[in-house]
Amino acid sequence: MRHLPLTHPGTADHRSPDRFLWWMARGQWRTLVVAMLFGIVWMGAQAVMPAVIGRAIDQGVAAQDLRTVAAYGGLMLALGLVQAGSGIMRHRYAVTNWLTAAYRTVQLVGRQTTRLGGSLPRQVSTGEVAAMGTSDLEHLGHVMDVLARFAGAVVSFVLVAVILLQTSVTLGLVVLVGVPVLVLLVGPLLSPLQRRSTAQRELMGSLSNTASDIVAGLRVLRGVGGEQVFARRYAAESQRTRRAGVEVARLQSVLDALQVFLPGVFVVVVVWLGARYAVAGDLTAGELVAFYGYAAFLVLPLRTATEFVNRLIRAHVSAQRLVSFLALQPEHADPAVTRPEPPVGSDLADAVSGLHVRGGTVVALVGERPDETAALAERLGLATPARDAAVTLGGVPLTALPLEVVRRRVVVSDTGAALFSGRLRDVVDVTGTGDVGAALATASAQDVVEALPDGLDHVVTERGRSFSGGQRQRLVLARVLALDPEVLVLVEPTSAVDAHTEAAIARRLCEHRRGRTTVVTTSSPLLLDAVDEVAYLRDGRVVASGRHRDLLVSVPEYRLTVTREDLEEVAPR
Repeated sequence: MRHLPLTHPGTADHRSPDRFLWWMARGQWRTLVVAMLFGIVWMGAQAVMPAVIGRAIDQGVAAQDLRTVAAYGGLMLALGLVQAGSGIMRHRYAVTNWLTAAYRTVQLVGRQTTRLGGSLPRQVSTGEVAAMGTSDLEHLGHVMDVLARFAGAVVSFVLVAVILLQTSVTLGLVVLVGVPVLVLLVGPLLSPLQRRSTAQRELMGSLSNTASDIVAGLRVLRGVGGEQVFARRYAAESQRTRRAGVEVARLQSVLDALQVFLPGVFVVVVVWLGARYAVAGDLTAGELVAFYGYAAFLVLPLRTATEFVNRLIRAHVSAQRLVSFLALQPEHADPAVTRPEPPVGSDLADAVSGLHVRGGTVVALVGERPDETAALAERLGLATPARDAAVTLGGVPLTALPLEVVRRRVVVSDTGAALFSGRLRDVVDVTGTGDVGAALATASAQDVVEALPDGLDHVVTERGRSFSGGQRQRLVLARVLALDPEVLVLVEPTSAVDAHTEAAIARRLCEHRRGRTTVVTTSSPLLLDAVDEVAYLRDGRVVASGRHRDLLVSVPEYRLTVTREDLEEVAPR
């Protein structure tokens, strides 16, 4: 599968579902055209077969001319071979079109996910993205698949109508008028089907999101005994989704029944009229057989036309969801006018909180509320929406630098960081150039690797679920240390490890990061005692800074936050 260029979501191609479907079709027009050509040949060969059979009866069987019978037999054999060959090729290209549309959808979703980056979870749910990568791509693939047969159905319908008009104007008009009328009879079902399909699609996205949340938090649910509560919630949502699916299936079953019933009635009418003409002597026996063959054949184009409409409705619903997703914009984008990069080792500052981190130092952030320090840490790396120039590196606002530069020079590792599946060596050393050994030693994670049978060649499961919370946290820390950015922001990097391991990490971290800027949010005395400076925040502002032991004496609120003592015990008497 070749990678196709991604049109920016703001262009006309993605403003509406119809334009999006047209854009999808235009992107694979070559295989679509070839499939439609084979579809036309395949269905056209079937369409002319009744005419050949009728002439064989009239000119060969009725006239007892064996040579004519043999000639028409050979022609029918040739038509059968053409039909078989074109049918095989049509199916091959139909599958190609399905796969192309499906995987182009995956590429679009994947690229937009990467483009949105960390802002994705704040704009769309996990279940919604999962539904786009499963059910939506299937519906888009189906509409590309059925296009070949639909083209053949249209052409074969016109071909049969022309043949019938040459034989009997009345029967030809019955076909020309009757077939469109039969298609229009299913029209009243299409709008309710689209509404119910849209409602079902939304419920499926919500159900997928609930399922992903339950799977992600299963350990927590077991710990607090909440499994049954969430099981009942999932069961209730599942039943709502099932009922919505049943509503769609009811209309779909009526549509499927009409696909059989209406063409069947049409066949009866055509055969009845043909039989009357044959009795009156206006049609020969061969022509009557041919008319019956045409009537039976027209069932296929009719069913194909209704199937195409049905597929198009479902694809339209899926396209609407994709258009909405592709219209999302990342919270950060490259500025129109960029500033030159500041020199390496520049100071990091935040005007909102008053934080100033000298280049090459290790600074800890402590706050009365941990969410305040975590929010500041994310703001330091543009990991949250920021429209102003509050955070600067060397006096240059981060918002004035290209996003690629910010992501390269400033790395934020928060408590939500997860391990990806794959070989452990590749998981820890994402660039392939890091010092894995030093990173593991600093994060005190050598024992984790040594306990694995394959060591660094161990295959990590999804999100590192085979590791304990403390092991995952140490491996996540090793990953960012191996990346070795100029500015590293760590959010509670030792919250899940024991005191002995935390002491080792605190000692090694400051040594490992010597000469490079590091910001750590923590309330651990072990880490606070090892860093160069501590900044104490109250209501989002830095109200005190200095060494840990000095702040314990001079700032009672700081001591309260770190030691968890009663404020009355530490207040001056």
